[in-house]
Order: sequence, then C-alpha cells, then structure tokens
Amino acid sequence: MISKGCALGYRKSARGGNWIARFRDDAGKQHYHALGAADDAMDSDGGALVLSYAEAQRRADDWFKLAARGFEEAVAPTGPYTVKDALTDYATAYKRRGGKAADTMQSSIDALIVPPLGSIALSKLTRRKIENWHEALSTTPARLRTKPGKEQNFREKDETPEGVRRRRSTANRVLTILKAALNHAMADRKTATDEAWRTVKPFREVDAARVRYLNDQEAQRLVNACDKDFRPLVQAALLTGARYGELVVLTVGDFNPDAGTVHIRFSKGGKARHIVLSDEGKSFFADRTAGKTAANRMFARADGDAWGVSHQKRPFADAVKAAKLGKLTFHELRHSYASRLVMAGAPLPVVAAQLGHSDTRMVEKHYGHMSKNYVADTVRAHFGNMGLVQPTNVASMRRAAD
Repeated sequence: MISKGCALGYRKSARGGNWIARFRDDAGKQHYHALGAADDAMDSDGGALVLSYAEAQRRADDWFKLAARGFEEAVAPTGPYTVKDALTDYATAYKRRGGKAADTMQSSIDALIVPPLGSIALSKLTRRKIENWHEALSTTPARLRTKPGKEQNFREKDETPEGVRRRRSTANRVLTILKAALNHAMADRKTATDEAWRTVKPFREVDAARVRYLNDQEAQRLVNACDKDFRPLVQAALLTGARYGELVVLTVGDFNPDAGTVHIRFSKGGKARHIVLSDEGKSFFADRTAGKTAANRMFARADGDAWGVSHQKRPFADAVKAAKLGKLTFHELRHSYASRLVMAGAPLPVVAAQLGHSDTRMVEKHYGHMSKNYVADTVRAHFGNMGLVQPTNVASMRRAAD
C-alpha cells in the first residue's frame, strides 16, 4: 500500500517480474495498470523499459494522480494510447480552435511523424526514440510528389551549409508539432508524465534563412514572363506582401479606394489587417475592381474558378524559368515586398504591420540588416553622450592612398 486505495504490486512470471499499480475508485472497483518490467534480470535503464522499485513508485504515483481526477480519462479504454492517437486528438483540437495551417500540419503528421512513431504507446515513448527520429529527419532529403502506391521519391541531397540548415529547420518545425500533440495529451491526462519529450531540444540557429528578394528589374521580368491569367496574382503579391492564401480569397469589396487599402480578412495568424497601398498599388487594384460588384472574387482562374491551394506552383515555376531567375518560390515575393520597404528606410514597426506580424521580431530577424545603417542609427539615437570626451578642434586627416 502507498496510500488509501493506491498500491504498488509485483507480479512474477517465467521471464521476470513486472510492476503493476492498483487503484480503488470511489465505487470500490479496483483497476490495474502495468508500469513496466522489474529490474530482476537487468539493471534499470532509467525507466524506459526496466524500472527499479523507486522508479516504479514514482510512475505509479503519477498514474494514481490521473486516476483520482477521473479514471475514464486516465486510461484509454480501447488499448494503449499511441503517438498516432495523440496526433489525431491534437489535430482535431487545432481545427476546432480555428488553426489556419491544418492541412499543412496534417501532411507533416501523415508523412513524417506517423510512419516512424505513430504505433508507439505513449507509455513506451522515450527521449532516445524521439531524438533518433529527429536526427534521422534532419538528414533526409526533401520529398518529391509521388504517385499513390509508388515508392516515395526524394530530391537529391543537398550537403551545402544552406541545405543542412533547411533540413534541420524542417526537422525542428515537425518536432514542434509532435511536442504540441504530446503536451495536449498530457493536458488531457492521457499520459502521466512528459519525461520522454520535455528535454528533447531542437537544433540551434537554423531558422535564420538567407532572404531571397527581387530587385525592380527582376520583378518586372517575372511579371512579364507570367501568363495573363496568373500575372495579376504575382503583381498583387509584389505590391502588397500578402501571402498566396490571403490573395486568392480577396473579394472586390476588400479594396477600399478612398483609404487606399486592401482588407486581409483571413490571415495565417487568424488576425485581420489592412494593407496600405502605394499609388501604384491603388491604381492596380482600382483597375482590378472596375465594373465589378463587391462580392466578386478579386482574382479568378481563366475558367472562372477559384485558385486552389497549390494551383500557383506550376505557372509560377514556368514564369521563373522563363525569366531566368533561378530558384524562387511564390512566398519570396512577400520577402521582396518587405525588403524593398526596409531598404527604402521604412520603420520596422510599419513593415511588421503591413506583413501582419504582431511585433517587429520577425522583421528584425529577416530584414533588419537591410535597413541602411539600421544598427548604427539605433545605437547612436539611444546611447546618448556620456560626457567622457571633451570637444576638440583637432580634425582627422585620412591617410592618402599609396
């Protein structure tokens, strides 16, 4: 007995003993829970598979706490609660909360987490398993679109520093999804402890990507290379910095010609914003909305249908190739917009507001170095004069070049 209604037991078998916990509920019914193998033939491995008496006590105590809150929630009624179960429950909760990246997240779950980890019960999940999976993910090249039923295709592995950084950054993003799902399971009392994942660390300093942006001449070449139906989307992205998903849901009524703004009602972060347009931007949107009713789509395909999730990829790739711009994604049009503003001297809070960021951290991280004398101007404006150096009439004479 450990406390009233709670007991730790040892069950002997031909292959060695096992620790079990017994809990008596308010109705007097007894419930049992397997904790793990006892350290009869093997020394404890830290609680991953083999437990000492003290480790069994701690694990039993965690389970008793869950059972006391509600036994039905403490133990999965249909068998072990697995990583896949945790991911499914988290994805459902994410959609219920109105998460904007549900489809992208589900793709990562299905392709990168469930195959190697999905079948593992949370009670059997260990830090070593997660770290091994995280490391393997960081060394796997990017996946290519593959026909159903065929063996998965991959890009050629890029061993450059930038290629390594990108893979590690991807591994970190997927690790974040996994840990969020496991923490959700913990909050729902589906597991007694977060020891397996709490101390798993992401790769450091891998999110500061080199920002690719187009100068004005390159932007003009790209626009000219687009077909006439796709060209307005590219123009809008360069003139607003809006994401593809934000642009394709715009209606004519989202443009305010008097204020010179475009209303982004549906954003990645779930927060609406108004993008202030330049004179060129106002002219562009005025032309797009002329003679149309407020409910009309701002951008539609040639057949009148809406642009879908991935419909931009092929026409954009064709235009980039024709314009001879190397590797470029549609999202980098957003980078081009932000970079142009920053390099023109726009205050970073203004740029952040235009992009829909709640503060300037992301802007400073990706674009701060582009601002002319940004660091120097900030230091000089805030540090002030300490009075340590007396004024002098001596002027410095630069050494003439040899």
